[in-house]
Amino acid sequence: MNKEKLNNAIGFGLIFLILFAWMQFNKPSREKLEAEKRTRDSIAQLQTPKPDTPANDSITNAPGLSTSGTVPDSVATQRLGAVLGSFAGAGTGTNQTITLENDVMKVDFASKGGRITKVELKKYFKVAHDSITKKDVKLPLYLLEDPKNVFNYKLPIADAANKTVNTTDLYFQSQINGKKVSFKAYAGDGKYIEQLYELKDGSYGLQYQINTIGLGSVWDQSQNTFNLYWENWLDKIEKNSSYERNYSTVYFKPTDENPDYCSCTKSATEEVKLPVKWVSHSNQFFNSSLLAKNSFKSLTAETEVLPEKSPDLKRIKSTITFENPNPNSQSYAMDFYIGPNEFKTLNAYGNSFEDVISFGSSIFGTINRWVFHPLFMLLMKILGSAGLSILALTLLVKLVLLPLTYKMMYSQAKMASLKPFIAKIKEKHPDDTQTQQVETMSLYREYGVNPLGGCLPLVLQMPIWFALYRFFPAAIEFRQQSFLWATDLSSYDSIYNFSKAIPMYGDHVSLFSLLWMVTTLAYSYYTMKDQEMSGQLGGQNAQMMKVMQYAMPVVFVLFFNNFAAGLTCYLVFSNLLNISQNLAIKRFFIDHDKIREMLEVNKSKPKKRSAFQERLDMAMKEQQKRQAEKKQNK
Repeated sequence: MNKEKLNNAIGFGLIFLILFAWMQFNKPSREKLEAEKRTRDSIAQLQTPKPDTPANDSITNAPGLSTSGTVPDSVATQRLGAVLGSFAGAGTGTNQTITLENDVMKVDFASKGGRITKVELKKYFKVAHDSITKKDVKLPLYLLEDPKNVFNYKLPIADAANKTVNTTDLYFQSQINGKKVSFKAYAGDGKYIEQLYELKDGSYGLQYQINTIGLGSVWDQSQNTFNLYWENWLDKIEKNSSYERNYSTVYFKPTDENPDYCSCTKSATEEVKLPVKWVSHSNQFFNSSLLAKNSFKSLTAETEVLPEKSPDLKRIKSTITFENPNPNSQSYAMDFYIGPNEFKTLNAYGNSFEDVISFGSSIFGTINRWVFHPLFMLLMKILGSAGLSILALTLLVKLVLLPLTYKMMYSQAKMASLKPFIAKIKEKHPDDTQTQQVETMSLYREYGVNPLGGCLPLVLQMPIWFALYRFFPAAIEFRQQSFLWATDLSSYDSIYNFSKAIPMYGDHVSLFSLLWMVTTLAYSYYTMKDQEMSGQLGGQNAQMMKVMQYAMPVVFVLFFNNFAAGLTCYLVFSNLLNISQNLAIKRFFIDHDKIREMLEVNKSKPKKRSAFQERLDMAMKEQQKRQAEKKQNK
């Protein structure tokens, strides 16, 4: 009996251990729990908006001020005077939220600092996956909303501690007039700094102005400049945060130079000691930018790449220097753009502001801006579908390249007609590849065949592929546009999600990337057969080419799995059209009998040898001679 009880106890113990191990193994990670909580909190905010909570805090953490106990008003005023100098009266107050709104955006301001605290873009949304309902939900899309953000003017005030006053420490008096709001922080009668904002209907831009009025008597006369320190913690907005991270940074435009940017893939700092026209803190598809009516004196821009598990994407900082030759009456007019990276909208601001869109800075960027983008806009206007526009673009590219493709197929057919002669050359010199190459080239020249005639279509398509690689993840018109099973052509498509990411592959299966691999293998098989028939491949080179052409799609699918679905969709369409086009040309437009007759005519014609051909022949014969000498010496 005791033995039976012991066995039962052991059995129950083992069951308990198995259940405990199973629960621990399937226990979600802390990062996953935090991400799910953030999503649920965001969804809950749609139902329960946060009430405004005005703060009545003074600068109790400033140097010389107590952070505990009760301080008499007179003492507190004296201490504020020491810290803020003439701006001591603006050191206390109530933080209020003021809102301006039009048909496309809603902007919240804080009276403390006179700065923007949140912008909602009404026509755009952030998509999040609800772990409870297992469905994607649309959330409001906010910019500049992170409480860690800083927008602070450092004013050189002579009677302030450290001779500097930060506008983030000041309570501004606000006045609203329609879609205009004025924030003033006073330094005595008739002396103040003012921030003016005006929002126009249908615009993502605010007319923004800084005024320093009557501050000459309190300004540090050794300084004729002041700085704006602007810090943004960029939120993760898009589905593919890795893509988004690589397309987010600080862009800027020196007055007399082309736009430039900080590194997108690593933390970096750029110092611009020249006048600057605009500064942009840009996400993948949205940006917050200051554009000077004249110019800023100089700029220091910095990006900090945050860990992948961080709730934020990047930390972006800009220190902008303003000239202030007359503090008594000086105005700085700017445009404060906070909105989408729409090419037409940004281009209207001038000064190459559209370069904020990450189309690329080389020739590929030029192709994207002035060829592909207007072409896609036209196709989408006509067809009403981003996916069908991609198919239409593929057809247009194939039509443009059709004459060259036909020439390639015709060249392959001519070489196929010479295959028996090439086979005889290989039989004659079975162990001498150098002699085979020399006599094969002579054979091609004799019959008027160009062995490189089939390369041009492939070479011309490569710039298109490189340009489209940058185009689809940067064009906002493809953001959250669905086609077939893909829900967002600017990001990867997914037909299955893994619980954990597979190294080098990801946490999902992209069907477009798999279809690209299959169609590429099919196209490689078809082209390899043509090349073997034409005699272009043989021996060890043929085996090596086969391995490379069949292995390449299998390897590249690991990378394409995370590419924009628009690009892999284009490549799938391209492969299918290539196969169909080549089969049609071969069946209906290539006459092998006529080609053989033409080759015989070419053979009978006198040949003109260029100086380049003669030098090439001499070089090959010299190399052949040296190889023969080496064999004799062995």
